Amino acid sequence: MTSSDPTVQPVPASVVEQVDAADVTLSNPKRAVISLGSNLGNRLETLQGAVDALEDTPGLRVKAVSPVYETEPWGVTPGSQPSYFNAVVLVKTTLPPDSLLERGHAIEEAFERVRDERWGPRTIDVDILAYQDVVSDDPRLTLPHPRAHERAFVLVPWHDVDPSAEVPGHGAVAELLASVGSQGVQARADLELHLPE
Repeated sequence: MTSSDPTVQPVPASVVEQVDAADVTLSNPKRAVISLGSNLGNRLETLQGAVDALEDTPGLRVKAVSPVYETEPWGVTPGSQPSYFNAVVLVKTTLPPDSLLERGHAIEEAFERVRDERWGPRTIDVDILAYQDVVSDDPRLTLPHPRAHERAFVLVPWHDVDPSAEVPGHGAVAELLASVGSQGVQARADLELHLPE
């Protein structure tokens, strides 16, 4: 990475302080599940950049990355936007949920800065699907993600990286996927995201 890489952003000071206060060796990490989606620019490169940015976060380690799936955007006229590339990442982290959310927003902002498009398509979406078994209705960060259990483009890659996963309060990912179905979620075996070195 060069210093001009727009994806390299400083970690907010508040996050750094909380990480420093935690054990940087990740001696008691929490499990979190993060969804990534992109439908602008070089979508695969953007997803990989987001994975790398997560790994570069103090107090966070990327443990698994799903295969890449292609899906049509929700709620828009067919063909009016490019399709999405979606993936799910499993991480272990000493960051509390709100700091993890801040980091996700910082990654989104880093990618948005290289785009002129303000509305509609997304360069990158970084969503926290679940954090341990936490159930919270905090409007800033609802856990688990309020629509994760009904979205095939989330459930399919989540099931790939963790077949026995549960959506807290909703049940097993495998059962939810069986009821939702995987229509419109197309595996892209020709594309691959790599775990950071």
